[in-house]
Amino acid sequence: MEMHQVRYFLAVARVLNFTRAADECNVAQPSLTRAIRQLEGELGGDLFRRERPHAQLTELGQRMRPHLQQCYDSALSARALATAIKKGEVGSLRLALSRSIGPALVTRHVVELGKLFTGLELKLLRGTSSEILEYLKSGEVELGIAGSVSEEWDRLDSWPLFTEPFHLAFSREHALAEAPTVEIDDLRKERIMIRTYCETTPELLELLRTQDFDVERFHEVSAEADLVSLLEAGFGVAFVPNSGPKSSTLTQIAVNGVELERTINLYGVAGRERTPVASAMMKMLRAYDWTRSEG
Repeated sequence: MEMHQVRYFLAVARVLNFTRAADECNVAQPSLTRAIRQLEGELGGDLFRRERPHAQLTELGQRMRPHLQQCYDSALSARALATAIKKGEVGSLRLALSRSIGPALVTRHVVELGKLFTGLELKLLRGTSSEILEYLKSGEVELGIAGSVSEEWDRLDSWPLFTEPFHLAFSREHALAEAPTVEIDDLRKERIMIRTYCETTPELLELLRTQDFDVERFHEVSAEADLVSLLEAGFGVAFVPNSGPKSSTLTQIAVNGVELERTINLYGVAGRERTPVASAMMKMLRAYDWTRSEG
């Protein structure tokens, strides 16, 4: 079945006249008639009763008309979309973001992309670093932003964006908020909340273990929203990166004796062709002055 056959059928079904339909389709009537005959042969029956000067739809023609109309409309939509993509008027951004990274890190860049690609469609996935790697391998996303990825993959490209320190976060009503400085020994009587989804957590646990902390007595959270809610309620403290969760009721302070930082990387797949949208996003992220960012 060819699309021109469907177009000719729909024209005849609308005007019920082969001559007028041929004029509308800008084709000779014998060519239009031949195309419809071929379509009838494929469908196994007559679509029209040829009654001069008009044609009438047969029962088969009546039943096939809505299906062929839907088929034709879908083909036109696909063609229009393909044209828009080639012109750069529309595109999709398939991006994976670590669950330990706040959305503000990419929001401004997505907004700028929306100005360049008026038909931009965003697919934003969250995951751990290992999950983001799987998204990249499967082609579900084109770009990923996360901390270090533990698993090695020879097709993984990475570009460092910025390096940031970790500070201790807690409620402004917490007793530590009154202290001029915080020492690591001040945390021995505190319950520390561990972000299980953060790539730097194993490094943090090892650092605390070397300071003789009992790493089995920590709280665990698996979402930033839960962490913020518990911290605001005064339930424990947590080490968070500079670009981590922000709240007017929380404060962050460096802890003497704890030097912890992470590097946020942009990830892609080597040798895989990227869409214009993904290429533009990559250029924006790599060219951005991250020293201006407050997370």
